[in-house]
Amino acid sequence: MKPILLLVALGLLAAPLPALAGPGGEQGQARKELRAGNVRPLREIEAKVLPSMPGAQYLGPEYDPAAMAYRLKFIRDGRVIFVDVDARTGEVMRQSR
Repeated sequence: MKPILLLVALGLLAAPLPALAGPGGEQGQARKELRAGNVRPLREIEAKVLPSMPGAQYLGPEYDPAAMAYRLKFIRDGRVIFVDVDARTGEVMRQSR
């Protein structure tokens, strides 16, 4: 291996890793907010939104603790659809197509 390539490879290996989210990350934060009574259960939100998406395959949720919102991801006809839901109220805030 050429010396410069070796130095580059070693530099990449020695580069600091990004800080990992705290224990549980976004999911842990969602659980904490649920226990505190600040957000609705994900299953309740899914029960409301999933029937409104006929023909779409549900890919799963993401939780944004800063916005206190869930983003439910779907795919239909090769297109990804995001449904953003206020985790506090369960109301759909927006849907992208």
